[in-house]
Amino acid sequence: MATFAYEALNSSGKPQKGTIEAGTTEEAIQRIKAQGFYPTSVREQAVKKSASTAAGDGAKTKRKKGRAGGGIGAKRLTTFTRQLSTLQDAGLPLLRSLQILESQQKPGKMKNILLGVCEEVEGGSSLSESMGKYPRAFNHLYVKMVNAGEIGGVLDIILQRLAEFMEKAQRLKRKIRGAMVYPVVVVSIAALILTAIMIFIIPKFEEIFKDFGVALPVLTRWLIRSSRWVAGTNAGQAIPGVVLLLPSPILIWGAYKLIRMSGPGRAALDWMLLRVPVFGNLVRKTTIARFTRTLGTLISAGVPILEAIKITKETSGNWVFEKALQGVYDSIREGEGFAGPLRESKTCDAIVVNMIDVGEETGELDAMLLKIADNYDEEVDVAVASLVSLLEPLMVVVLGGIVGTIVVAMFLPLVSMIESLQSGGI
Repeated sequence: MATFAYEALNSSGKPQKGTIEAGTTEEAIQRIKAQGFYPTSVREQAVKKSASTAAGDGAKTKRKKGRAGGGIGAKRLTTFTRQLSTLQDAGLPLLRSLQILESQQKPGKMKNILLGVCEEVEGGSSLSESMGKYPRAFNHLYVKMVNAGEIGGVLDIILQRLAEFMEKAQRLKRKIRGAMVYPVVVVSIAALILTAIMIFIIPKFEEIFKDFGVALPVLTRWLIRSSRWVAGTNAGQAIPGVVLLLPSPILIWGAYKLIRMSGPGRAALDWMLLRVPVFGNLVRKTTIARFTRTLGTLISAGVPILEAIKITKETSGNWVFEKALQGVYDSIREGEGFAGPLRESKTCDAIVVNMIDVGEETGELDAMLLKIADNYDEEVDVAVASLVSLLEPLMVVVLGGIVGTIVVAMFLPLVSMIESLQSGGI
């Protein structure tokens, strides 16, 4: 018999702590439930080691954690989750499964993190507690779902759901990023070509105009001044304009990140982002798909609804939706419903609120949330395709307008030159 330390909630919802003797974790959970408690954490107490051994193990673990600093890629974490789910479904012991996956890793962050997790589990910690010590690798959502799987004795199923959740999230990101590749490449190449024209071509025309002494139109003079600024040939200009233009996208992105680091700045940016024509609608649909899938997955995994809403709020990625979910959290804590505060916040479409309302009434809120997520994933696909379709002609019009302006500005003086030569010849 082993001794298990547990944390649980009693019938009135108050936390309880204690220890219980049992042969396995599942048996301990059943005994705790038989006492009228709802277990939230159950772990086997490790056998105490000698002082020297404990000190050595502590130093070793510390060294492992030091080398494992930093996060790991979402793709690698998704693959690890899927493989761990498969091994657990096959009936392998948890520690053996972790050791197998650790041995397959190449030297690096992932291997060091799994070494640390294996040591923690071997020392008697639960998987969720072990992963919780590496928050940059396993986020709050991940740890809570694993904890729910351990408590319910369905870790393999929870890991499978978690892997599916992460795979769908990665698929959505790939679609959005893939849709943005074409416009970014076209705009970047066009910007380089226009810069070359401003630096090398327009100065040649300027010399021709000076030789002929032609009176230049306003548009041509403006274009020549712009060319001088870009090339840095204006009198008294210390830095060429091209030096300022090239890093401007990076500077704008850095300023955006800096503003988002403050609470008011992040709130203002997220609010404005949702109101940008066309693009704001895509952001809204993406955020709805994300938070409904997260919340539905957590509830179906057995995570208490208040804890699930709190985790979803923290991972929604948009301040406006965080505020709406905070209102839902407060409403449910006071014994009211989910749909009312969400309807009042006006962050979601009426169909989303009504489907959540029906899910509450039928007791299938998790299934309804996942249906909403699937539906909005499809709508995001359509929105991305529409955005790309809109960007292509828009880029053609804008780039055509810029090139046309340059051509007209350069040829207007040439027309005047030809007319003066013709009149002189006559």
